[in-house]
Amino acid sequence: MTDAQISPTQRIQQWLDGFNETLQTNDPGQAAELFEENGFWRDLVAMTWNIKTMEGRDSIRDMLEHTAGQARPSNWKVADEASEQDGVTEAWITFETRDALGKGHIRLRNGSAWTLLTTMQELKEFPEKRNFLRPKGAQHGATKSRRTWLEARQEEERELGYSRQPYCVIIGGGQGGIGLAARLRQLDVPTIVIERNPKAGDSWRNRYKSLCLHDPVWYDHMPYLPFPDHWPVFAPKDKIGDWLEMYTKIMELNYWSSTECTSARYDENSKEWVVDVIREGKKVTLRLQQLVLATGMSGIPNIPDIPGADTFEGEQHHSSKHPGGSAYKGKKCVVLGANNSAHDICAALWENDADVTMIQRSSTHIIKSDTLMDLVLGPLYSEEAVQNGTTTEKADLTFASVPFRIMPDMHIPVYKQVAEQDADFYHRLKQAGFMLDFGDDGSGLFMKYLRRGSGYYIDVGASELVAQGEIKLKSGVSIERINPRSVTLTDGTELPADLIVYATGFGSMNGWAARIISQEVADKVGKCWGMGSDTTKDPGPWEGELRNMWKPTQQEALWFHGGNLHQSRHYSLYLALQLKARKEGLETPVYGMEAVHHLS
Repeated sequence: MTDAQISPTQRIQQWLDGFNETLQTNDPGQAAELFEENGFWRDLVAMTWNIKTMEGRDSIRDMLEHTAGQARPSNWKVADEASEQDGVTEAWITFETRDALGKGHIRLRNGSAWTLLTTMQELKEFPEKRNFLRPKGAQHGATKSRRTWLEARQEEERELGYSRQPYCVIIGGGQGGIGLAARLRQLDVPTIVIERNPKAGDSWRNRYKSLCLHDPVWYDHMPYLPFPDHWPVFAPKDKIGDWLEMYTKIMELNYWSSTECTSARYDENSKEWVVDVIREGKKVTLRLQQLVLATGMSGIPNIPDIPGADTFEGEQHHSSKHPGGSAYKGKKCVVLGANNSAHDICAALWENDADVTMIQRSSTHIIKSDTLMDLVLGPLYSEEAVQNGTTTEKADLTFASVPFRIMPDMHIPVYKQVAEQDADFYHRLKQAGFMLDFGDDGSGLFMKYLRRGSGYYIDVGASELVAQGEIKLKSGVSIERINPRSVTLTDGTELPADLIVYATGFGSMNGWAARIISQEVADKVGKCWGMGSDTTKDPGPWEGELRNMWKPTQQEALWFHGGNLHQSRHYSLYLALQLKARKEGLETPVYGMEAVHHLS
């Protein structure tokens, strides 16, 4: 049968058969020859016990030479019918390793692999107790030692952290910590979540009152419990807060609210973390094997040190502390910053009849929410995608299957289309003096987010106010000095001010490690987020994956978990599996740990 006569599915399976055969030989590295010379293999824990992208045959060969003997990958199969378009044949695949079952995705060009994604999905010996393995719940028969579900839960809550220690502690009880704790619960990993707020969801409730998710509902599901079909496309913050509070109860999480971590240190001799917390006013010392910082993708708020700030007679605060616009009717308000929070806060102040000026120091990427849904997110995360059979899992894996090195090339044409579709909108913003960009290379929103976690706004109305002059704008300047009732800008302009909001973002997540553990440990693990693209605020060298996120760090038994709802949901699986494997004593040799290039 000639190559032209076989189906796309047969073509993929033939490649997988040859791949599998080579992997079973004494020289598994030879399987690299089945890839394009500059092909990619992105592995999420399955082969490397790491989150790692191998770029090019030499890199793939080295990885296989170091990992194939221990991982023993086998049983590579096409999972669904393959497709073919523009010379690329692609398919979903399954495989297994010595310890785990996996899923993946492959793209072939001219008979060679262009991209391969492999992900660990389940540990063979330690599957989640679901479907046929789900617990019975009821205890049939008669016994004098019977305990109800409630009694068992109450006993666990009394003991864990006191007479019985957790294996893992997660510091940060927002959506990231909650989602990870839910996965660990299903894997029988004793875990406590530490949250300083009184209730789960308060980290959302406490933000400015107009805050809504800018990402659509299909992008934002939590693990195990997707939002119901009638959930709004863009959920208000308090609705999200209530969902998270409910989620912690339904998923039976050991969630310590009104608790603050005061210190943590790693005992090299006992291989334990010693974590001190204040729980409802009382000191508790926890001893655990794994510590996760789940403080979001951001660190401690950045508040600029501006001369004269201590003389200001009005009110000043960081955007994370902004209460909303209702208290500032008729006030002169200055918002330093021009990204998501700055726009939201400016719009809310305008709605409450404040006189508001946005200070834009550097250019911002703007994309209209409707356009984002239509051209960018829609193919994977939309009602149409769901109706076409794209499940949340399939959408997540599709996104994950594109190596970060080539992702900009796929996004640039889309954002050119965005610019053309909304050309009048962008023209009017420029006419108002707003400084616009589409990223250093024109690759738009997601690459900016992945590279630096800032520098963009998903427009839900504020940009129109800027274009119309309703939100006043000073661009290309910053605040040089703060006076008792005004600010002086770097161009010499003086603006009267009753309120200054610093919408100036956050530091790297390792800032929390410095505060909770030590500066030495923060420097040891280095900067979190970014991938070394050598673009603005993401210095090189190229690392190929997000720094320190969801994977082993240079500090033993310290992990970082965060990102948006989509990333928290998707990557929590791989982090949970890494933690479970260590708890059960499986061999977890980590391949390809990155050197630390940047401290913060």
